[in-house]
Formats: sequence, structure tokens, C-alpha cells
Amino acid sequence: MLDWVADNWQKADEGIWEVRGEKSNLVYSRLMCWVALDRGIRLADKRSFPAPVQRWRENRDAIYEEIMEKGYDHNMKAFTQSYEVKTLDASALIMPLVFFMAPSDPRMLNTIDAILKRPEDGGLTEDSLVYRYNPETTDDGLEGKEGTFNMCTFWLVEALTRAGRDDPERLDQARLMFERMLGYSNHLGLYAEETGDRGNSLGNFPQAFTHLSLISAAFNLDRTLHD
Repeated sequence: MLDWVADNWQKADEGIWEVRGEKSNLVYSRLMCWVALDRGIRLADKRSFPAPVQRWRENRDAIYEEIMEKGYDHNMKAFTQSYEVKTLDASALIMPLVFFMAPSDPRMLNTIDAILKRPEDGGLTEDSLVYRYNPETTDDGLEGKEGTFNMCTFWLVEALTRAGRDDPERLDQARLMFERMLGYSNHLGLYAEETGDRGNSLGNFPQAFTHLSLISAAFNLDRTLHD
């Protein structure tokens, strides 16, 4: 599998959101190729498995250098959706969660601050709820209105939590956002894929990815607050 990644990570694709527009060099897709190679290298080293580790390292490091060079826009002061489209995408929030970069790195903090702005100000956050992207600047090939994406909201909570280990203000922001988000679950504590502008559930229900991100955000927030 990792040899396949090493051979194919430079290909354009439709990304995590499976957009119906043209394929592009999406930052999230490159990031997850980096994750695959990084974890494979760790596994091979830890278990002494025979593997072309040097080749994997070279590809992993090449992905890192490419993302840092082409995936961050110094004018926007944020990581972008793709190398071609200079717009925000909430999937960039997962970078510190997968240990691609430090949560307190200035480029990551800039990206968080950009996403925290309201959509009318160029951001993706509305009343503590996060849109996955701006459909007006993303060619997703879909009609209709976009709700906020619950998984992305919990990603933002965790990114703020990790950054908040050295910044109490960001940690307070993470806690408040998490508590507000709890109010959007149903009477069983379950979430859909998205939340509508009236607080209604949209999309797949219950959505497994939402609850995985909820668990991760809750665990890290609780641990950081106690520390």
C-alpha cells in the first residue's frame, strides 16, 4: 500500500469531500499521503519489518516540503484548499491532529484564526459552527445550500485545544465552542453530518465521522483542562 502511495501521491483527485468539479491538487489529500507514509515508517522501525524505508522517507519528506511551499498562501495567511484554488478549507484543521505540524506553529495559528472568521468576513465559522468550505469559491458541482459540517467543528475544537496548551485564551475558546456544540445533538446525544441554519440535522444520521471527532475533541479537551 505504501509503495502505491509513493508512486501516486502527486496525482490530482476529488479529496475528502468528493467534489464533483474538476480534480485538483488538494492539500488534504497530500496530507493524508504524508500520514500514510509517516505511520508506515514508524511501524516498520518499531517492529523491525523489512521495508524500503528510505524510499518512503524521501517521499514523505517531499510531500511535506511541497505542502509547505504550495499549500500555504502568505497573502491569505492560511493553508488553502488546493494548490490551484486559494480558498479556505476546514480540512486543514487536522494538520496538528495528525502531528504534521506543531499546533502552535504560526502558520497553523494563522489558519485557525482565518477559519474562525465569519463567512461574510472570509472565514468559515458561524456562531461556533464550522462550514467545510465556501461553496461560492469551491467548484463542488452540487446545488443547494450548505450546512455547517459537525466533524469540522470538532476538529476546530481540538485544534484550539492543542494550541491552547500554551495559550489559555484559545483553550477557553475551545471549551466554549465544545459546550455550545453539545447543544446541537438530539436527545440521545447523536449528531448528523451537518447542522442547518435552524439547528436542524442535515445529511447522514447518525454520522460516524462526527462522533469520532467528538470523542477525540472531548478526550483532548478534558486532558488539557485537567493538566
